[in-house]
Amino acid sequence: MTSSPGARTAWHTHPAGQLIYVIAGLGWAQKTREPKRVVEAGDTIWFEPGELHWHGASDTKAMTYVAIAEAIDGSATDWGEHVTDKDYLS
Repeated sequence: MTSSPGARTAWHTHPAGQLIYVIAGLGWAQKTREPKRVVEAGDTIWFEPGELHWHGASDTKAMTYVAIAEAIDGSATDWGEHVTDKDYLS
């Protein structure tokens, strides 16, 4: 998946967790109660099952990544609120 500059997911969780492998570009990821993290090509991120988080491209560069999340009972993702511009840019 490739996210354009400024694009990001909403807050969400995965019942079986999620592994992200960044292939190219520059992006950000954040888990609740943790600071936003810079991610770039070669980085991996693991989100624990049920861990609320978001991820996406930086504000100026695209990010290409592979996201792996297994479905449980037919659902791989539970979506929450949108990430505000204030939270995204802080």
